[in-house]
Amino acid sequence: MLEDDFADGRPPLEDAGVRIVSDVEPYELMKLRLLNASHQALCYPGYLAGYRLVHEVTTDPLFARFLLDYMTAEAIPTLRPVPGIDVHQYARQLIERFSNPEVRDTVARLCANTSDLIPKFLLPVIRYQLAAGGPITRSAAVVASWARYAEGTDENGETYEIDDVLAPQLRAAAGRQRGHPAAFLEDNRAVFGDLADDTRFTRVYSSILTALLDGGVRKTFADLDHYATPESRPD
Repeated sequence: MLEDDFADGRPPLEDAGVRIVSDVEPYELMKLRLLNASHQALCYPGYLAGYRLVHEVTTDPLFARFLLDYMTAEAIPTLRPVPGIDVHQYARQLIERFSNPEVRDTVARLCANTSDLIPKFLLPVIRYQLAAGGPITRSAAVVASWARYAEGTDENGETYEIDDVLAPQLRAAAGRQRGHPAAFLEDNRAVFGDLADDTRFTRVYSSILTALLDGGVRKTFADLDHYATPESRPD
């Protein structure tokens, strides 16, 4: 897909299957906040639950429902109209694509470099919804799952390395969160910025993180609405 902004005419790119649009930004935001952010929405809880391949996560009804709810209730409302695209159908198609066992994409690959990626993909959704008074529960659950993942041990007791340029800092912050749930946000302000001081976000995030630490991913994700503030509940 290319924006129709050529300085000296345009080659017949359509003949090669390239889609030419007048404004590429809506399509870019759709990719970032649905496709890319969904990678992160599935990888941390999936890895903690013991899954190592992407299709294993998204063929689990609990996590497939979580992904769809994130995209439908939280991400899609932040998008501008995307000409020619049914974004709700696109969301369902993404889950179908992720569920293809032939791809054999690894969950670990999607967990890498989070400190660089999550501010581009997911945090803008949270900021938009906070400003609009909209739902943030699923997005907060992704961040809380990352914080739990950063402890370096899954729910089966298996240890792993954190593949991130900030790995030592992330692990140190995660090591403090069992006594202070907001530690991961506060100690990583280069990633979270003002979100670490937003009381609505930190309240929802801390409740979900505490539930993850106490009861695990499956129990927490099965009852996420319990941790939502009234304005965070999906319709």
